[in-house]
Amino acid sequence: MTTETQPKTAKLTIGDREIDLDLIHGTEGEIGLDIRKLRAQANVIAYDPGFANTGSCRSEITFLDGEKGILRYRGYPIEQLAEHSSFLEVAWLLIKGELPTKERLAEFEHEIKYHTMLKESLKGFFTSLPRMGHPMAICAAAVGGLSTFYQDVKYDDPEDKRWAAVIRLLAKFPTIAAYAYKHSLRLPFMYPRNDLGYTENILHLLYANPCEEYAPDPVIAKALDLLLILHADHEQNCSTSTVRMVGSSHANLFASVSAGISALWGPLHGGANQKVIEMLISIHEGGKTAQQFMEMAKDKKSNTRLMGFGHRVYKNHDPRARILQQACDDVLNRLGIHNPLLEIAKELEGIALSDDYFIERKLYPNVDFYSGIIYQALGIPVDMFTVFFSMGRLPGWIAQWLEFHRDEDARISRPRQIYTGATERDYVPAHKR
Repeated sequence: MTTETQPKTAKLTIGDREIDLDLIHGTEGEIGLDIRKLRAQANVIAYDPGFANTGSCRSEITFLDGEKGILRYRGYPIEQLAEHSSFLEVAWLLIKGELPTKERLAEFEHEIKYHTMLKESLKGFFTSLPRMGHPMAICAAAVGGLSTFYQDVKYDDPEDKRWAAVIRLLAKFPTIAAYAYKHSLRLPFMYPRNDLGYTENILHLLYANPCEEYAPDPVIAKALDLLLILHADHEQNCSTSTVRMVGSSHANLFASVSAGISALWGPLHGGANQKVIEMLISIHEGGKTAQQFMEMAKDKKSNTRLMGFGHRVYKNHDPRARILQQACDDVLNRLGIHNPLLEIAKELEGIALSDDYFIERKLYPNVDFYSGIIYQALGIPVDMFTVFFSMGRLPGWIAQWLEFHRDEDARISRPRQIYTGATERDYVPAHKR
């Protein structure tokens, strides 16, 4: 169907009234029903719990087709970016809209390297918190706290000042994450190194100590880079919508991303890969076979839950899971790691892909299924899994925040409701109740 022949409006019938509503057409064939004037025209609103069928914006950043298992950043298939690109190149692509030239990428990498240090006074923030505090809570607070160090960062800043905030956030978040981890172990904080790449520096910040030289393993650094790429953006999910919603109040970038981190912390969102590891450990330590566990997962009377399979959007294979499946094998083989959890994971996957129960329900492995195994193989603690998810998602959050900033249709988010409470009633004084 050409642009000229596409329908422009739809008719909505409410009782004996007909209302014409405009249709919005996306570049990949999606059609949206424009209901912005519906309440004014008919005193009617749409009811859509969880906003699963509501388009909150028009976006040029990420396209995914859950039925076909497609994910593209700015039009580029995730498979090509995972194979050929780097995390910082993908970050530039998401934020700027196009792939950078070789020279511009080098300048971007240089800018990031030279803004990784935190203010010395911020170290006291980490040490003032409980040692066992969850790193996601610490990271959310620290990112929000950057607003106190860079008080000139405002929502309506000119482009150059917004870019300075972007650089600071991308550069400093790995340092914030590592300090949260070091504090939990009562280990000394390490300064970033300007001679290292982005993921190599993350490993240095996490695992180096002042007593000896530390050389980041290039295999681990490459695997971490891949994980960050695959997490970089995923359309209007819970945390991304949170960043946009908070930004709609004209909150600055640091405050908006801090809110996104908190949203991602939830076990139904970014915490899912941690749940996968906990599930595999329980199978391994409980002495169950993969087949026994899967039978329990199918039993409606059982409380057993299968983690890492199925997805809110993907009704086919998660393309990120396909990439990580191979990466998982490669990383463990090259590091010489024999992980019984991986063997259990492979058995679970094999059963799910051949059992009609799971096939009919389209319960394919998702990105969380393999990412947790890789993070564990890289020596990253379970509590830090979601922190690394946040680190990968930063470019997407930033790109979405900036896109909202430029959107002529943007307005403060204010969902409606359908009230189901008591109708008007008179107040009765306490002594008469």
